[in-house]
Amino acid sequence: MNDHSPRRYRGSLLERAAEQYHFAPPPVQQPVPPPVQRAAPQPVYEPQPVPVPAYEAPVVAEAAPVLRRGFAADVPEEPRRETGRRMAPIDRTALASAGMIVPGSQITPLAEEFRLAKRQLLLTARAVSGMDADRARMVLVCSAQQDEGKTFCAINLALSMAAEKDVEVLLVDADFAKPDIMARLGLPEGPGLLDALAGTVNVEDCIIDTDVPQLCVLPAGTKSVSDTEMLASDRARQILDGLAAANPRRIVIFDSPPALAASPAAVLALHVGQVMLVVRADKTSESDLREATAMLDGCEHIQLLLNAVSFRPGGRRFGSYYGEAGK
Repeated sequence: MNDHSPRRYRGSLLERAAEQYHFAPPPVQQPVPPPVQRAAPQPVYEPQPVPVPAYEAPVVAEAAPVLRRGFAADVPEEPRRETGRRMAPIDRTALASAGMIVPGSQITPLAEEFRLAKRQLLLTARAVSGMDADRARMVLVCSAQQDEGKTFCAINLALSMAAEKDVEVLLVDADFAKPDIMARLGLPEGPGLLDALAGTVNVEDCIIDTDVPQLCVLPAGTKSVSDTEMLASDRARQILDGLAAANPRRIVIFDSPPALAASPAAVLALHVGQVMLVVRADKTSESDLREATAMLDGCEHIQLLLNAVSFRPGGRRFGSYYGEAGK
């Protein structure tokens, strides 16, 4: 018996056909992944050996030391040149025997006194400006009469100034009638200032270097009967001014004859910027002092230095402090 009653089918036509004919569903297409992009292989770097040049030692230039501040500007100091001048040691035994300052020795009351004396001269030299700057570094050490200690003071002043760090000292024996600087220092005689004034030698060639750092000496030279006239000449002006102008660190100290005993002192006062007039406490009279000051009035800056002063026994003076160790 045929059953013609309607049947109820679920699903779509494709599902019904699949059930009747056993169709397998089409395979699901899976997405194909894109091909992997691989970087091209890089060549392996092998460092090449670098040729090493032969070693050469570097040349190191020595730096020039800086000039300490003084009369010259703050510029690099040039190495000390070979001057070609004569060099002689100072007789320190003679200095000690004469009661003078001995370079490098213990500080004494005398050394302290000249420390104070030189300070005022250095301050005046720094204070003067303009065209007189070079002349202010030229100091005349003089006295009214002989035997008042002018040469003693000139040598000690030069030794004390040579201990300064920013100056060089030129001690000139300008006592032409009775030169004594070379003998007291134990230095040899030779051509000097008078020979340069006469035109026979160069004044710088007559200077003698000493074993005291920053101190040199110019002898008086060959004696002449016209020493005053040569000092008053135009040539003398050029030579004496050139002594200071040749070195901006140089202090020129002249030991001159006594002002009231010989005429060169008054002429030399016209060339220098400062005068240190030595006054002996037990000898120089007030009238001599006034007359000597008038003779030296060609120089504007005149300072007095009292010499041969007697102190009370046991009195405390400069220099004693240095000997009191641990106090």
